[in-house]
Amino acid sequence: MSKAEKTTKPANKRGAARLSAVQALYQMDIGGAGLTEVVAEYENFRLGGEIDGEKYLDADPSWFRGVVAGVVRDQKAIDPIIHKSLTEDWPLSRIDSILRAILRAAVFELINRADVGARVIVSEYVEVTKAFFEGDESKMVNGVLDRIGRNLREGELDLKAEVETPAEDVSDTDAAGETE
Repeated sequence: MSKAEKTTKPANKRGAARLSAVQALYQMDIGGAGLTEVVAEYENFRLGGEIDGEKYLDADPSWFRGVVAGVVRDQKAIDPIIHKSLTEDWPLSRIDSILRAILRAAVFELINRADVGARVIVSEYVEVTKAFFEGDESKMVNGVLDRIGRNLREGELDLKAEVETPAEDVSDTDAAGETE
């Protein structure tokens, strides 16, 4: 069983979709598989399925599909945004493939999912990072996404925004703080 599946936090369907999207993007990056092929594989066999005795988390297939297809479609716009937030000695091409997939998926959501708070997106992808890495990678992802989020979602990640969270954003949230 993978570390991602052993997490003690109850997984929500969007969180599971994000984790699966990162895995699919990684698979496409490393293996060169196409979008249609990978999405079909995940939707037919992995999302909520069992392979070789390993149970995959039940995920929102629409959310999964939207993130994966969106990253593929918008990658030429997403990569420069990430690159600007990295240090000169660590360009995007030097970043681990899984971390690239995590950052790309998160930036896609920060750009395209205004209906989801920036804090939720950053937090969810930091948790996805922790599913793959035990070191400081989650701190790096948090720092990069915080910089990007502040540029893309002006004022949303400021301390004032944290204190003044509207009541409707707090009600009906799952364990990750996300409204379902």
